[in-house]
Amino acid sequence: MHLQEATITTVHLYSFLSVDYSCYHFMSTTSNIKMRTLCLIMLFHASLQLECDRRDIKAHIGGQFTLICKYDTSRFRYSKKYWCRGDSRSTCEILVDSESKTKNTHRAYIVDAGRRGLIVKVTDLQLDNAGVYWVGIDKVHADIMSSVNVVITEVPVSEPSLQPLGSLVDRQTCWGQPVTVRCGCTKGTAVRYAWYTHHQDFLLHHSSDLYLHCGTVETDSDYYCIASNDISSHRSVILSVQVLLPAYNSCIYVVHIQGQPIYDCADRMSTSTVKTPPVTTCQATMKIQSDTRNSSLLINQTDQDMFFNREWTGVPLWYTLLRWGSFASLLIFLCVVLKCTKARHKRAKKKRRVHVRRTPRLVN
Repeated sequence: MHLQEATITTVHLYSFLSVDYSCYHFMSTTSNIKMRTLCLIMLFHASLQLECDRRDIKAHIGGQFTLICKYDTSRFRYSKKYWCRGDSRSTCEILVDSESKTKNTHRAYIVDAGRRGLIVKVTDLQLDNAGVYWVGIDKVHADIMSSVNVVITEVPVSEPSLQPLGSLVDRQTCWGQPVTVRCGCTKGTAVRYAWYTHHQDFLLHHSSDLYLHCGTVETDSDYYCIASNDISSHRSVILSVQVLLPAYNSCIYVVHIQGQPIYDCADRMSTSTVKTPPVTTCQATMKIQSDTRNSSLLINQTDQDMFFNREWTGVPLWYTLLRWGSFASLLIFLCVVLKCTKARHKRAKKKRRVHVRRTPRLVN
């Protein structure tokens, strides 16, 4: 091979490397074994100049990653190194470089540690940080570059815990009071919550809170919560509700959650049993004392006093007194009117008699 041909071939090989063309395409179009060998040597030499420990990086939101790249320190120790973003090496945007000539607005750092390598660190990752990045070394004619694909995902959810917003030790459910239980995770981003009944895994609603009250706890039931996002899902422990006295307004029920205090409503059940009071008669004891003997006479006295017994009348005492007082006043008023009317009639009758006696009789 002539010197001029070798020089042209070398220039063409560097051109292929600088515009992301593969030397395999070049080798397929030539039958010269020497040219194939030269192309492989050039590719191997380029890989030795800059080699990173990872080509694909997967991280979570809010996390970080560190990339370590080895390079030929004997040739590029004092060359500028940079971290850029873009699908193409020729058009990528430089985010940060080793000479600190770019603003650190992308939470990215690049440190040239010499023989220990080139260190790139990116922190506080977000979903929009995903994409293709490049680690580059400034070089005449064509920079030495290595691509890195970054994928950002949601933070996996942890196992959800169930926490009542009020203390269960207060036993509010024994008096039919409502209680709210909240489902929450210590880890995870964009977490979605849903409540289910344990029976047939029926979906209740999409929310982190479960509101229990007399209108919803008609029978014994088990509930659980599921926390999920785009990459993971976890289920909580069982929440058990035991209904002791079903009612819409004043029920009695007990809530049991693993890890929460255990209580019961046995005392409320003993005082909440409905009993029909027996019909009784009032008994009064009258003591009759005399000079000769002291004796006690037991008199069975039934409820005959309509004016002062509220339970017999079924109405308040003041209403009974007012009603009978009005009735008595009406009777008195009628009696007075009747007497006045009779007296008036008597006086009128007497006047007529006196008038007849005084009138003289006419003689024909």
